[in-house]
Amino acid sequence: MKSSCYENRLILAPSIIGGNQANLEESLREIELSGSEWVHLDVMDGQFVPNVTLGATIVKALRSKTKLFFDVHLMLNNPDFHVQSFIDAGADSITLHLEPNYPIKKTLELVRSKDCAVGLALNPLTPLEKVYPFLSFVDLMLVMTVNPGFCGQEFMPECLEKVQALNAFKFKNGLDFRIEVDGGISLENAKSCILAGANTLVCGTSFFKSKNKEQFHKEILGI
Repeated sequence: MKSSCYENRLILAPSIIGGNQANLEESLREIELSGSEWVHLDVMDGQFVPNVTLGATIVKALRSKTKLFFDVHLMLNNPDFHVQSFIDAGADSITLHLEPNYPIKKTLELVRSKDCAVGLALNPLTPLEKVYPFLSFVDLMLVMTVNPGFCGQEFMPECLEKVQALNAFKFKNGLDFRIEVDGGISLENAKSCILAGANTLVCGTSFFKSKNKEQFHKEILGI
């Protein structure tokens, strides 16, 4: 497992869903050239969210093209049925949603047992308290700052209250997980996310629409 999941530093994870869907390898190159070390891969089933994107076969094909950290986000009704295929495809981290009905703790433990980092994601309307029983089992906690399903949505600033509360809970209980934000993240709101406690920023539209992606990477992380 790549150690960057555990290092306490700011990370930009460009979401490949915002790139050229007809040439995903080109999108990987753009991410690499920007200086980013992670790529965020959104997997949607058209049921849990109203969209369908790449599957394990495509993730495996992309894995052979890059050494980027594969931050795989499963937006699926039955993520427990599919985690093994994404582990086999080369995921470095797999994030599952809290909302579907499946054995959450068992699935988190399964992913970790396969030398893969594991995360839990929370939709904007889901109360934060529901994740507390699982936070000792995760390496990453993803706070959605839009309703998941489509790229290019407007950032929901009220979600930062969850980031602040998560950060406080983490330190109070001596836990060590990354806090990731995903949805409408841009140069305009990134600082607010970081100040709230996020250390991993997922950017799709804003990253791929930027004219100078290396500069974007530096500016959004303040480096």
